[in-house]
Amino acid sequence: MENENQSLEEEDWGMKTWKNLEKVREKSPLIQCITNYVSMDLMANTLLASGASPAMLHCLQEIPDFTPHADALCLNVGTLSPDWLPSMKSAAELVNELGKPWVFDPVAVSASEFRLKTCIELVGLKPAVIRGNASEILALANASRDTHNSKGADSSHGSMDAIEAAKSLAKASGAVVAVSGAVDIITDGQRLVGVHNGVAMMQRITATGCAVTALIAAFVAVDPLHAFEATASALTIFGVAGEIGMDMAKGPSSLRMHLIDSLHGLDQATVLSRVNISCMSRGS
Repeated sequence: MENENQSLEEEDWGMKTWKNLEKVREKSPLIQCITNYVSMDLMANTLLASGASPAMLHCLQEIPDFTPHADALCLNVGTLSPDWLPSMKSAAELVNELGKPWVFDPVAVSASEFRLKTCIELVGLKPAVIRGNASEILALANASRDTHNSKGADSSHGSMDAIEAAKSLAKASGAVVAVSGAVDIITDGQRLVGVHNGVAMMQRITATGCAVTALIAAFVAVDPLHAFEATASALTIFGVAGEIGMDMAKGPSSLRMHLIDSLHGLDQATVLSRVNISCMSRGS
C-alpha cells in the first residue's frame, strides 16, 4: 500500500507543476529581489520569462513604501555588504509582518565569519524556503565552517551528502530546504523529494542558482500555503527549461539564452512529459 501511495504521489507531480506555472503566468507576482550584482540580470530575466514581475530594489529608505506591494521577497547574500544588511533585515521583517513569504539564498555562507553570522541571523527571520548547494546547506545546518574546502559559491559536496543536514535545518528553521545538485533535494524536515531535471552545463553559467531561487520565490508567492510543492515545481521547471535549451545550445553562453527562451515557451504537454520528481525514502 505504501508503494502504491508513493507511485500515485509521483505521478501527480507533473500536473502540480503545470498548475503552479499557470498560476505564476496568470497572477504575475511581484518579486522583490535584494541580491548580488552578478545575478541581477539573469534573475530578472528568469522571473520575466516565467511570467512573474521582478523588482531589483535594495534601498533601505524605499523598503517601507515598496516592500508591502511585493508578493514575495528573495534575499541573496552573494556580494554581501554591511550597507545592504539593514535593507535585507528590514524587508524580511516587513514581509513577515504582512504574512508574505520570503526565500533565502545563503551564497558561500562559509566564506567568512561575517557572512556566516549574517546568514544565521537571516535564517532567524523565518524564511519560507532556503535554497543552496550542498556545501552551503551543510555549513548553515551545522552553523560552523566545516565546508572550508568550498570554492566560494561552488559546492565541494554532492546534494546527497546534505540530505540529513537539510532535514535538520528544515526542522530547526521551519523552512522548506532545497539543495541544488545533480539531483535537487527538497525537504520540509519530514517529506523528501528529488528533482532529476537539468543539465550539467547549467553549472557553467554564473547565477543559475541565484536565478532558480528567485523562481522559487515566484512559485511560493502564488501558493504560499504549499511551499514544499511550489519549491519542487520551480526547480523542476528550471531544469526542464535547461534540458530543452541544451538541445539547441553550443556552450554556456548560448545555453543561457536558450534556457530563458525555453522557460518562456513551456507548454502543458512538455511539462507533463518531462517533469521528473521522485519521492525519496526518509532513510536515503
